[in-house]
Amino acid sequence: MRLIVGISGASGVIMGWYLLKALHELPEVETHLIITEGAAVTFPYETEHSLEEVRALADVVHDNRNMAASISSGSYETNGMIIIPCSMKTVAGIVSGYTDDLLLRAADVCLKEGRKVVIVPREMPMSRIHLRNIKEAADYGCIVVPPVLTFYNGADTVEKQIQHIVGKILMQFHISYRDFVPWQGGKPMV
Repeated sequence: MRLIVGISGASGVIMGWYLLKALHELPEVETHLIITEGAAVTFPYETEHSLEEVRALADVVHDNRNMAASISSGSYETNGMIIIPCSMKTVAGIVSGYTDDLLLRAADVCLKEGRKVVIVPREMPMSRIHLRNIKEAADYGCIVVPPVLTFYNGADTVEKQIQHIVGKILMQFHISYRDFVPWQGGKPMV
């Protein structure tokens, strides 16, 4: 399996690190990473992970300005793409077809080739423009996985909350994640 992972400059880049860490543990998954310029700026503000640490988790790292990268062509086969976090700028670029960097071009290629694109939009509250763009992204085939809190599985730390989100994303590609705690069913209602 070959997956593209895009990390945009929205708050929540740590989720991208957790996703890459989970995929790194799966030798059958080849990861192609794109870190936007905004994400490169955000990492030191929000995490203790260096960009070198993040890049080391991927099999292939692409420069976001390299429009000639392998993943910029539909003839280079992948199983899809995950953009985590996905800024509202990135969502707007996807829905308008404005592919001025590799992250947007790779998403555009996946959509035109009928490959899965999972976006993890990161904004709160969302304006009508944000909501319209997210709806349009879903209409165009993107799977929208907002990073919302979970409570039914004992996710009592930020790390467990992120692991839940990563598990929900990986389910979209039929990948099991050992740190994901699924719903097991509740007690019957009487």
